[in-house]
Amino acid sequence: MKMRSWLFAPGDSEKKMAKALAGPADVVLCDLEDAVAVEAKPLARDMVRAFLTAHPAERSRIWVRVNPLDGPHTLDDLVAIMPGRPGGIMLPKVYGRADVELLDSYLTAFEAMHGIARGSTPVIVLVTETAEGMFHTGSYKGAPRVIALTWGAEDLADSIGASSNRNPDGSYAFTYELARSLTVLGAATAGVAAIETIQGDFRDLEGLRLRAEKVRRDGFRGMLAIHPAQVEVINAAFTPGEAELAEAREIVALFEANPGVGAIGWKGGMLDRPYLSRALALIAQAEQA
Repeated sequence: MKMRSWLFAPGDSEKKMAKALAGPADVVLCDLEDAVAVEAKPLARDMVRAFLTAHPAERSRIWVRVNPLDGPHTLDDLVAIMPGRPGGIMLPKVYGRADVELLDSYLTAFEAMHGIARGSTPVIVLVTETAEGMFHTGSYKGAPRVIALTWGAEDLADSIGASSNRNPDGSYAFTYELARSLTVLGAATAGVAAIETIQGDFRDLEGLRLRAEKVRRDGFRGMLAIHPAQVEVINAAFTPGEAELAEAREIVALFEANPGVGAIGWKGGMLDRPYLSRALALIAQAEQA
C-alpha cells in the first residue's frame, strides 16, 4: 500500500472525514482518540462505522486511531468499528510490544466474529508517546500485523512532565529528536515503514516541504498530516523526483553491466553495494508511489 500521507480526521465529524477521503491522502485516519471528547466517543464510534460501511471501495484507505489500551475505551472502539472492516488500526500510547500482541488477540477475535480474514487488519504503532515506550522501539521485529511505526512529541512531553518539547529556536529538543531517531531505527529493525509525526503549523507549507524532504532522506517513508492542505506537499516530498530516479537507474545499470563487482568507479568516486541497495529501494519506492 502507499503510505506517503496519513491524514487525521475527527471521528465525530462526517464532513471532515468525507473531505479527507475525497482528497489525495494515501491513508485517512478517522480519529477516536485525541480529536474526540470522552462524552462524544459513543457517537463518534457509530459515525466511523457508518462511514466505513458507506465507502466499501475505499476501505483500504480508511484507518481508525483507537483509544490506548491502558484506558477504558479500546474494546468499545473495536466492537463498534470492526463490523465496518477498517483498512487498518493506529494504536497510540503503547508501552511496548506486549500492547501490539494484545491488540492482535482482540483483532483476531473480531475478525472471526465478522467473517474477516484472520490477520488481515494491519496496524501502525505510535511508539514514543510514553516514556516507557521509548525503551522498546526496537522490539517490534516480527510483531503481528505491524506494517509501520510512527512517533509523537506532544504526549511524550506529557509523559515525562516536560513543560515544552521545543528549543528556543523552535526545533525539537534532544529527547524528541531521539524519539524520531529511535522510530526510524526501530522501523528498520522490524522491516516496516517509518512514518514522520505531524507538523502542527498547517499554514507553513514551505517549512513542511523542507522537513518532509529531510526526513525522507533520513529513511522515513511517509508523514502524518492534520490538515488537507498538507497532503499534496507530503505526497510530493515522499515521491522520488525524476533526477533522483535517473541517477538510481544509472547506478543499477552500472552494476548490472559489471556483475560480481563489489565496488566500481562512478563520476570520480567509488560506489559499493550499499549504493546499489539504496538505488533499488528508491526505484521501488517510486513504483509504489
